[in-house]
Amino acid sequence: MREAIELDTIDRAIIDTLQGGFPICERPYAEVAGGLGIAEADLLRRLQRLLDRSVLTRFGPLFQVERMGGAFVLAAMRVPETDWQRVLAVVNSLPAVAHNYRRESERNSEFNMWFVLAAESEAGIDAAIGQIQQSSGLQVFSFPKLQEYFVEMKLPVRP
Repeated sequence: MREAIELDTIDRAIIDTLQGGFPICERPYAEVAGGLGIAEADLLRRLQRLLDRSVLTRFGPLFQVERMGGAFVLAAMRVPETDWQRVLAVVNSLPAVAHNYRRESERNSEFNMWFVLAAESEAGIDAAIGQIQQSSGLQVFSFPKLQEYFVEMKLPVRP
């Protein structure tokens, strides 16, 4: 169980503000900081602290790789518990792995490791899957996107 982390009013305002967009300008952090009434250096320090403490797991843009000519796919594996750490290291060692997580469900316990592969091409996806299968000795199941949905979800950070 993780230790509770105290967020002050400014931390909460940073999280709330950055969920709604990020300015495209020469000094976006300075613009955001100015809107929050703090210095740019303070904003950067606070963002890094939120990342270091895993309050934020990621801060950065989301790209539609297909529009840029790339490819991505959701993938899953059946990983025996006794082999979990080894396979986790294999999967996470590839730069094509965007994120990897464990999922356990009473309804569908068949797949327990899920990850996203992103590459410059379909061939890059195939190569990553092949490398994972060869290195792990386990099959990778690929679930390509059939249809895209956009669901905007903003979560207010409350005291």
